[in-house]
Amino acid sequence: MNVKIEDSWKAVLADEFSSIYFTRLAAFVKEAYAKGVVYPPGKYIFEAFNRTPFNKVKVVILGQDPYHEPNQAHGLCFSVRKGVQVPPSLVNIYKELEQEYGTPFLNRDGDLTHWADQGVLLLNATLTVAAGNAGSHQGKGWEMFTDAVVAKLAEQREHLVFLLWGSYARRKGAFINRQRHLVLEAPHPSPLSAFRGFIGCGHFKQANDYLAAHGQSPIVW
Repeated sequence: MNVKIEDSWKAVLADEFSSIYFTRLAAFVKEAYAKGVVYPPGKYIFEAFNRTPFNKVKVVILGQDPYHEPNQAHGLCFSVRKGVQVPPSLVNIYKELEQEYGTPFLNRDGDLTHWADQGVLLLNATLTVAAGNAGSHQGKGWEMFTDAVVAKLAEQREHLVFLLWGSYARRKGAFINRQRHLVLEAPHPSPLSAFRGFIGCGHFKQANDYLAAHGQSPIVW
């Protein structure tokens, strides 16, 4: 796998890219793309990093797997390309935004690129997946890589907002220093759990209030 990633991230993650586990992961991913359909398309594997350089990150949202159906995944968690039906979890994210801000979100498309460009790192724990086979690239090394990403941000940056939705994201962010960063936790926005506390969580306004209190411009959601 030829790693094409934004320069600041390439420097921060240099030790990961030169590690044995990443060499094995790269070989697995390269073979997977050669043998069958894998999402996202190869050029979008590191889209979250390329859209949101290390020093520009303000907010981190953690997902799990890329979408595994055609034309959905493009390297940003919860996001789909313009013209693609908005997935149920993102519908609930938009419902929460409508509730917090009192303005329409549900008529939007599902492309969250404008969040990424403002400093929202939309990071999946696993960056690739075989078509139609959720979780198929878990346990191959991506989780170690994205754990390192979260650790580098938590250690080297200050006053970030981490939005941890669901038990998987909470476990992945368990070590983050709550005195150094704002960590907000809620159930996952999927239809199975959104109404157990995600709807009504107030995370988007809380994130912006925290950013403003620390001299940063808020996110235009």
